[in-house]
Amino acid sequence: MKVPFLDLKAQYTSIKSEIHNALQDVLENTAFAGGKYVDAFENDFAAYCSCKYAAGVGNGTDALWTALIALGVREGDEVITVPNTFIATVEAISYCGSTPVFVDVDESTYNMDPSQIEKAITPKTKAIIPVHLYGQMADMDPIMEIARKHGLFVIEDASQAHGAEYKGRRAGSIGDAGCFSFYPGKNLGAYGEAGAVVTNNEALANKIKMFRDHGQSEKYYHDIIGWNARMDGFQGAVLSVKLKYIDSWTDSRRRIAKRYTEMLRNAANITTPHEADYAKHVYHIYAIRTQDSDQLLKELRERDIYCAMHYPVPVHLQKAYSFLGLKEGGFPVSEKCAREQLSLPMFPELTDEQVDFLSSELKSLRG
Repeated sequence: MKVPFLDLKAQYTSIKSEIHNALQDVLENTAFAGGKYVDAFENDFAAYCSCKYAAGVGNGTDALWTALIALGVREGDEVITVPNTFIATVEAISYCGSTPVFVDVDESTYNMDPSQIEKAITPKTKAIIPVHLYGQMADMDPIMEIARKHGLFVIEDASQAHGAEYKGRRAGSIGDAGCFSFYPGKNLGAYGEAGAVVTNNEALANKIKMFRDHGQSEKYYHDIIGWNARMDGFQGAVLSVKLKYIDSWTDSRRRIAKRYTEMLRNAANITTPHEADYAKHVYHIYAIRTQDSDQLLKELRERDIYCAMHYPVPVHLQKAYSFLGLKEGGFPVSEKCAREQLSLPMFPELTDEQVDFLSSELKSLRG
């Protein structure tokens, strides 16, 4: 039995007619760059995130960068984040001219360890970016308490956490801003590149919207030096269709995750994901841990089972960030997780038969 890591076509097929109608509507109205389809999605997505405002942008990296810029993060500032994330989190900091400062993560959730934050704060610190990795939110209450104590902004990197919850509050609604990616493989994925920033701060939302459109307050009147980071109309229309289904898709992901966990409960040498008491995990990624994940990846592929390894090299050990002078051993939990993690197939259309087959093969190899 073949088990793909991701099957975007299965989801597309289930909503094909709605998608075609939405795209045809954009074509008929020639609303290709920004416009009413983006506006409609912004309103709906803000409400979904329990926020007052949303600004659609070109991708998740744009979301992080525009949020930092709008909050006044500049050259000479420092921003605290984690090293076990996709590099875009840190690139956004760098392209503000700021310096990323890393703290290690909690080994059970793989998210920012709040106990590590205060010792990383300096007079140059301007913001904290917790990353809601794999679909589970970071422990936000202590993070927010520390940020408010020291006068710091908090930007949630919620690129993998659409609809995730922390003590009943939606991802993106707790910090000063929440940043989302709609890359096609995400829980809420566009048919191309797209992203968004959500916030309850009207002035911040307006500044992001101005910055994304070349700093224009109105056409040809530029109040600030901006950039082109607009969402296009096709993506707004597609995302509006898909937003109607995200809760049911999340329910499917959580059901699949529960089945994986039950099937692998007694498997030796395998650690399944932990869902924190405070969290509603949306399982963008279902990552297990094992001692020889790279070898297991190869063995499963030989059985037509396609898994993946997310972030095998933490950002502080990437060549691109060698100038920071950080060495192996500096963030031991992040480094350990990077060595051990293996991402199993996870998408709403995954069948029970595929989950059971994969789990059985996994146990036969490592059980």
